[in-house]
Amino acid sequence: MYPRTHALAARMWRALDGDAQRLRRVRVAGAGDLPGCFPVSDFAAAAIAAAALAADELRSCAGLPARPANATVHVDRRLAAAWFASTLQPLGWAPPPLRDALTADWRCGDGWIRLHANAPPHRAAACRVLGLRRGDDADAVRAALAGWNAARLEHEIVAAGGCAAEMRSIAQWRAHPQGIAVRAQPLVAWTREAAPVPAWQPSAQRLLRGLRVLDLTRVLAGPVATRMLAGLGATVLRIDAPSWDEPGVVPEVTRGKLCARLDLKTAPGRQRMLELLGEADVLVHGLRPDALDALGLGAQVRARTCPGLIDVSLDAYGWSGPWAARRGFDSLVQMSCGIAHAGMRAAGAGNPWPLPVQALDHATGYLMAAAVLRGLALRLERGASTRARLSLAASAELLLEHAGANARAAHAPLAADDWLARPEATPWGAARRLRAPWRITGVPTRWELPASALGSAPARWPRTPTPA
Repeated sequence: MYPRTHALAARMWRALDGDAQRLRRVRVAGAGDLPGCFPVSDFAAAAIAAAALAADELRSCAGLPARPANATVHVDRRLAAAWFASTLQPLGWAPPPLRDALTADWRCGDGWIRLHANAPPHRAAACRVLGLRRGDDADAVRAALAGWNAARLEHEIVAAGGCAAEMRSIAQWRAHPQGIAVRAQPLVAWTREAAPVPAWQPSAQRLLRGLRVLDLTRVLAGPVATRMLAGLGATVLRIDAPSWDEPGVVPEVTRGKLCARLDLKTAPGRQRMLELLGEADVLVHGLRPDALDALGLGAQVRARTCPGLIDVSLDAYGWSGPWAARRGFDSLVQMSCGIAHAGMRAAGAGNPWPLPVQALDHATGYLMAAAVLRGLALRLERGASTRARLSLAASAELLLEHAGANARAAHAPLAADDWLARPEATPWGAARRLRAPWRITGVPTRWELPASALGSAPARWPRTPTPA
């Protein structure tokens, strides 16, 4: 295994409470690096290796038929890096833009700030604070920002219910109360309790066949996690609010899933959610801390409704500290923690220089999938109900520890045989998908369902699980 990939994978696997000896089963291949001053290709390969290794472990502890003595987990670094960008190649159509016009890095009176306005409420909050009517006129935005102090503007937009992040250096982040809080947190925080072991068992033909995963996540880490679980055979039911949409990424992340809508702010919506939860094996959620509590769906209710539940959750800026409840996204965390500043200095640029892909989202997503798989293994072995909490900021902290210029050449371009031969029939048109960057002996990976639009399925579990 590549030294930096191994070092990162070892840290991740240790955070997942995995047996260090199992790391010997991992084989990594694929030369090259994504550009920049952080080892993003190693980060990608390590996170995918951790998730694939957790799947391999689950198969081992389930008492399934023996595998060959040389069975291993293979990860392709080149494809792993490509998957951190996109797995999708539309054929004759184009997905909607990923970002709103206001979502960008902007210069203030004393520095740089990133605004995140892809969601209408977040756009409206930023426009209110800046006194803008719409925010799609770049000249008007620059004029409105010219007199602002970046830290003050960040505070005002966040207080108004929006999303923004001042660009800080690594040193500034490490001195910041939230940076200090994040460094005191584990990469994966575990809570385990004794619980009855549900009837679900892994399948020799399709590892997660019949496993019911309730997905309450949005862009991007959570959907990445549940996409992998779907690829391993799980039945994934994604639930969104009636008005929520993320059109630019839906074709990328809903592959293999059923997508429904519920209004959890209504009594019927909450009741239906409890019914779904009562039949679930796994809950993956990315709402802000205490959001489910405010809806009457707190941890105790979830545990009582579904004994033995594997409950994995995500937060942006960590689970303690003054920013524990702050809205956040990958690009904002990169600005806050010093990644964009370090990239700018290394590139000799005059503007923020983020990672070449949204690596915090993707890596955290694979760690969430790994936490689900580790939780399932512990439930089988010990009768344990598991809760795991992760954050983008904690993943960023791990990447910061490995800063340094990449010494290897760029990855080779994608070739024709990197793509699956059969196109995927999505609601938007046909598309090609990249081959999975992992291969696990005895654990096939495939997605039975094409990507689908949000709200395209009923809010109920299907009568039959994903086909074998």
